[in-house]
Formats: sequence, C-alpha cells, structure tokens
Amino acid sequence: MAAAAIVAGHLASCASASADEGARGLAYAAPWPGSAPGLGVDKLAGGLPSTHAEIDTEHIFGFSMGSDIGKPGEIEVEFENVGAFGKRSGTYAAWANLNQVKYTVSDNFRIAPGFALSGQRINGVPGLADHSDVAFGGAALELRYKLVDRAVAPFGLTLHAQPGWSRIDDASGMHIQQYGAEFAALFDRELVKDRLFAAFNVWYGTGGTREIATNLWRHDSEMQLQAAISYAVQPELVLGLGVRYARAYDGGTLDRFAGDAVFAGPTFSYTISKEVGISGTWQMQVAGSAVGDNRSLNLEQFERHQALLRLNLHF
Repeated sequence: MAAAAIVAGHLASCASASADEGARGLAYAAPWPGSAPGLGVDKLAGGLPSTHAEIDTEHIFGFSMGSDIGKPGEIEVEFENVGAFGKRSGTYAAWANLNQVKYTVSDNFRIAPGFALSGQRINGVPGLADHSDVAFGGAALELRYKLVDRAVAPFGLTLHAQPGWSRIDDASGMHIQQYGAEFAALFDRELVKDRLFAAFNVWYGTGGTREIATNLWRHDSEMQLQAAISYAVQPELVLGLGVRYARAYDGGTLDRFAGDAVFAGPTFSYTISKEVGISGTWQMQVAGSAVGDNRSLNLEQFERHQALLRLNLHF
C-alpha cells in the first residue's frame, strides 16, 4: 500500500501540471459490475460543461471491469448472470446469479451487499452427479476503493474485495458450506478520448468448503489475469474484445497447480436509457490443460463456454 500511495501521489502531481485540460466528470454509467447508466457532462477548467458525455468504464469490458465506481450518493440495483456450458461429454449447463444493491459512499468508496441464486442442468458428465435444480446460493458483500482516479491521472486503479458465504456449489449443485473471498486490482485507461478504452485486472479468489454429504473440508484458490479493449461505436453502444487467463489450485493460497485455461470473446455494453443499461460477453475456451490430462482444453476445472449478462437499474 505504501508503494501504491507513492504512485498515486506521483500521478496526482503529474495531473496538476496539465490542469488546463480540466477535470473530467462522469457521464454514462454503463451497465456492469459496478454502477449503472447515468448522464452527465464534462467540466472544463473554467467550470463550463463540454459538448460530449464521458463513458463510465466499469461495465464496458465484459468479465473484466473498469475502475469507475459511480458518484457519491448514487444507488444502483444490479442483476448479474453468469452461465457455464459444455464439458468433455454429456450435457452440462450451470447458472450463477448475483443480485446487488450498490451505494457509493464517497468519491473513493462503494459498498454493495447482495444475495445469490444457483442453478444446474447436468446429465451424463463423468465425475458429476446428474442434477437439475435452482436454489438460493448464498450472500456476499462487495467493497471497492478507488485508489487512483483516471479523471486526474493517466490511468485508473480501484481495489476490490468481496467476502462471501455459499450453500450451493455453482459448478455441481452439491450442497456445501463455503466461506471465501475474492480480491482484485482493476486498472483502466482511456486510449482515445470518449472512444477507445482498455482494462487490465488481476483477480485472486480463495475459499474453504465443507461438503454436506461427506462432512469433509477442502480448500481451493484461483488466479486470473484479464485484459479487454472496448470501442464506443455510439455514446450508448460500446463493443469490444476480452481475454482471460485462469489458473486453478488445490489449497487456499495457490498451493498446488491443478490446471489453467484461456478464454476469449466479444463484449458489449448498451445504455437503454438514463436509468437502465445492459452489458455482457460470451467467451470460449481457446486453450487450456489439466494436470494429468493430455487432452486439449481444460474441461475439469473449467467449461467450453462462459457467458455473462448484466442488467443495471440506476437511481
């Protein structure tokens, strides 16, 4: 954190040297894990509004996320749906839903409690019991702190933490008791003003799980590197491409490598109105391997396809 503070201070001093360009405000809160669409205006150094609107980057990168967290006092309801499809054989489809109420406390801090639903349709998949059900999955609390504001620095950086509790395994539908958390550093940068944006995320997730049927505990962890680029075709429509590299481990602290996978696919974000927006992505596993399996792709820890669709309501 000391290094991060030094970097933030350096960026702020660089930004002050170019204060004639003015401070940029928020305009669109495009839909996706963060804040929802809301219109606004740029403010130049003289305090006059500019003639164009700026895009909120949080939801425009598919699975990856931008650093924007919304304006102080902003309230947003978000419905996030993630689907996973396809194993080596049999029929496999899993659905994870997270519903959150997000409140931006200040310029730098946001809190978002939420609850989850989980559903599976599994038939004839080796290693997994046949299962078809939808159930209450658990609860989570998302916390975000904007460490570097891209409005006054060359890039944005937001820190993300989300502790949670689950009673259903999203992948298998098995009844469990799971306690875990995910942590992330969310970087983004505006490459071409109001047109071209890029993001880079580092994610780490860890958890301890007790299987109800056997009363046995296990610990797992995962790390992901994510990158995405998005282009604003119109102020309300943003299209792009996202790539993710995921590594799965046995053990809660990246102890024993179990396998990896690379996913890639198109992304979109569309602001339907000032209050409503949707966004999402569909990504295919293009490379991967599991420990002890020489076949192409990793269909042990991951799936052939992963998709996301979010709906954001802005108040």
